[in-house]
Formats: sequence, C-alpha cells, structure tokens
Amino acid sequence: MCNLYQMLSTQHEIRDIARVLLDRTGNLQPLEGIYPNTMAPVVRNTPEGRELIMARWGMPTPPSLLRGRTDRGVTNIRNTKSPWWRRWESVEHRCLVPLTAFSEPERLPDGTSRPVWFERQDGVPLAFFAGIWCRWTSIRKLADGETTDDLFGFLLWLPSVMQEFSDPY
Repeated sequence: MCNLYQMLSTQHEIRDIARVLLDRTGNLQPLEGIYPNTMAPVVRNTPEGRELIMARWGMPTPPSLLRGRTDRGVTNIRNTKSPWWRRWESVEHRCLVPLTAFSEPERLPDGTSRPVWFERQDGVPLAFFAGIWCRWTSIRKLADGETTDDLFGFLLWLPSVMQEFSDPY
C-alpha cells in the first residue's frame, strides 16, 4: 500500500462530511505530499465529541522489528490479528484519515520508479481511509529525542473483514 498521499480538501469539507464537532488543526493548509512520519489530519472520537486533529503518520513499530534507537513507524497495518495491534482495535482507537489522492510506485523498465496517483472518479474529491491511532512515547528522530505523539496508521483488510470496520463510530 502507498507511502505517499495528499489531502487538498478544506478542513470545512472534512468537518461537514465526517460530522466533526471539534477542530484542533488550526489553519489547515493543502498537503500535496504526505509521507511517513509527517503530520496529517485525522478524525477521531473523544468524550467531548468527534474531533479533527493533526497526528503523525506511522503507528509504533513492534519491538521485535525495531532497528536501532529510532522508530520510523508502521504506516499500513496489514495483520489486525497480531497481538501487537490488538490493544488498538477498540472503537476508541479507530480514526478516519481524509485524503484526496494516494499513490503507488510504478516500476519502470530501466529499474527506476515513479508515483502513479489514484483518486475518486465520481467527482467527489474527498475520501477516507479507515485507520487506528494512539498516543505513544518514542524516538521518531534522533535530533528530536524522545517525544510523545498522537500516531496513526491505515488499516488494510480483506473484503470479508470490511464489515467489522464499515462504521467505525
């Protein structure tokens, strides 16, 4: 799955479609290139109501897969049955990730690659990935040291499992 997407819709459009009550993003600018470990908008439930926040893309890496002191994060959660991800499968940790397009690399004959962009074809610019989020303390970048961040990742699942997540709220 992709490790590059964009979000060009306005925060007003996100708030209207996702029925957001609290917007904590400030002045959300269009984001043409969202890469792993960067901040992006997500919609999540809180006791105060559904909120729009900025969170860092990449859930905590399972300890057995960490290399060195930094945790670059896991952007796409493929195995939701893994014990590592079970702690975040409850409704409180589900989120929606707004996007206008995502890319997949296309391998060219010369061995290089280029991004191929995918977007909705029905004239609606805004879409959402299902995701999970958590608050986590780790070292994402050595220069920053240990930080506590709201993190998120995309949930990837088989169509037969999709019904479980069709209405995360």
